[in-house]
Amino acid sequence: MATTAETCDFDAPAPDFTLPATDGRVLSRDELAGPNGLLVMFICNHCPYVLGILDRLMDDARAVQEMGLGVVAICANDATTHPADSFENMAKLAVEKGFPFPYLHDESQAVARASGAVCTPDFFGYNAQMGLQYRGRLDAAGKKARPDDMPRELVEAMRMVADTGEGPREQVPSMGCSIKWKA
Repeated sequence: MATTAETCDFDAPAPDFTLPATDGRVLSRDELAGPNGLLVMFICNHCPYVLGILDRLMDDARAVQEMGLGVVAICANDATTHPADSFENMAKLAVEKGFPFPYLHDESQAVARASGAVCTPDFFGYNAQMGLQYRGRLDAAGKKARPDDMPRELVEAMRMVADTGEGPREQVPSMGCSIKWKA
């Protein structure tokens, strides 16, 4: 079921977390942050919205990393009801696709709840002080192919965050599948 994310609550603090990564490490928010901030992306393995943007997402994540921002993906879906989102399947997808960022498992869903995440994909762009500056979409193409002349909204917003510490005041919320919350 499609869900639309909330709008940006500017300067809301990034929740602190330490979560297991699909590569066997255990990583914290502060370890993942770059000198200019952190992009946290809530994704999963089964959502058609995520699968439709995955290649663009990886390209855009690389561009964001070049700006001195850390990038991390987190899956918080209930793997009991959605086995495609199990930790084992997360690890397989990360290797198969060659994710250029860590893919973390939020089994308790505490980080997703503390962030206010509602859908996959859901993007949270934080500045160097870990204040929220972006809560928008990847781009206007949605799960369709992005034309070459279409703005890369996430990349442009994170460039503003890296350069000025502030995100754009106008943002279009992300839309995707609802996070599969535990009962």
